[in-house]
Amino acid sequence: MNQQLTGLHHVTAIASDPQRTVDFYTIVLGLKLVKLTVNFDDPTTYHLYFGDDLGRPGTILTFFPWPKGRSGQIGSGMTGRVSFSIPIGSLDIWADYLLGHLVDLGAQSTRFGDRCLSLSDPDGMVIELVESCTIEEPFESSTIVSRSHPIRSLHSVALIENDHETTGQMLTRELGFRLIDEESGLFRYAIGDDPGASFVDIEEDLTIRPGRQGVGTIHHVAFRTPNEQSQFLWHQAISGLQVNVSPVMDRQYFRSIYFREPGGVLFEIATDPPGFLIDEAPDKLGTSLQLPPQYEEFRSKIEASLVPLQLNPALV
Repeated sequence: MNQQLTGLHHVTAIASDPQRTVDFYTIVLGLKLVKLTVNFDDPTTYHLYFGDDLGRPGTILTFFPWPKGRSGQIGSGMTGRVSFSIPIGSLDIWADYLLGHLVDLGAQSTRFGDRCLSLSDPDGMVIELVESCTIEEPFESSTIVSRSHPIRSLHSVALIENDHETTGQMLTRELGFRLIDEESGLFRYAIGDDPGASFVDIEEDLTIRPGRQGVGTIHHVAFRTPNEQSQFLWHQAISGLQVNVSPVMDRQYFRSIYFREPGGVLFEIATDPPGFLIDEAPDKLGTSLQLPPQYEEFRSKIEASLVPLQLNPALV
């Protein structure tokens, strides 16, 4: 295809307790709750969106909270981690800060020349902070550390595969990625021509067993496309591969199509527009429950089924 995907749009994961998830990602990591809505396929469940102050595509991590859900198991055909970009020189500051908040930290490491810090969220999902950007502007955040050393955007995801080649071929031949580096069984693919763009890593493990979706695991990875016309072309192209691709779905803040790569990871291609400002002003993002039009008549019943949330965390 002549067009390209332009980066990661969002990553969606499964949590357990919605209040604990809101507290961790806003109070501890300093992300903004940019949209409080429901799972459009199950409106009795929240869908929580976290990102930068305007909810820009490429900064978004979302969660389906399943309070009674079973824990997942990481394995092949799953996304094993999601990484965020932080300013160069801030990793040690973040490490000290997170230790002070009793966050479960992994070891610091260097991958493809970037310093990385691994940590686990309250449900055990692996997150990584990667030194890979410079501070461009002040950042409004609930934490002192994230104001001066903010999480800027999604940096990368790591797919766990028994065979990196079949997935890699789809990334390069069909989706326009480029294989740019290889390191100790890890293969890095870049999206587009921007050297600072987001990446997809494939971690090859020939012996790992298939994973199990559940609490503490990543549900799907979404890539950006500029508009509905380009998404239509992607839908045609992927359908031509004899891949089972969903129809276009209206997710209120973007339009989406879904399909699985050869190893089993669920991919989404999502449009940048219309964005998260269509129903809330920038200073009101994430402050009240937003429902798609088809559910508005059931608002009272839906609100009664949801656990009340405290959405005004104190500064840390």
